[in-house]
Amino acid sequence: MTNKDATPGHRVYRMSFASVYPHYVAKAEKKGRSKAEVDQIIRWLTGYDQAGLEAEIAAKTDFETFVALAPALNPARESITGVICGIRVEEVAEPLMREIRYLDKLIDELARGKAMEKILRGSV
Repeated sequence: MTNKDATPGHRVYRMSFASVYPHYVAKAEKKGRSKAEVDQIIRWLTGYDQAGLEAEIAAKTDFETFVALAPALNPARESITGVICGIRVEEVAEPLMREIRYLDKLIDELARGKAMEKILRGSV
């Protein structure tokens, strides 16, 4: 599979999570959802508590480190399927990029009006 998302060292890995986070919030708020819901999704996916999430944002941690330091990646994340940015999430070969795409997919589901219970795969 030749897929730009499968390239190790992709530039998104070096981007600070803090630089992308406002875009997640803006996407959600534009569709009537809240920053609190975005944070809930990120906490569910990564295991960060709110203080830990805010500390990583303040520290401008890059995506690679943000995922590597995640306290407890949710095992239910592997049930996330579908297309984001033209790529099937479940087919992304590079593990780090797959984690980033999981988050992108969940934020997309939030912006599309999906219920939090379904976004969080039944564990609200």
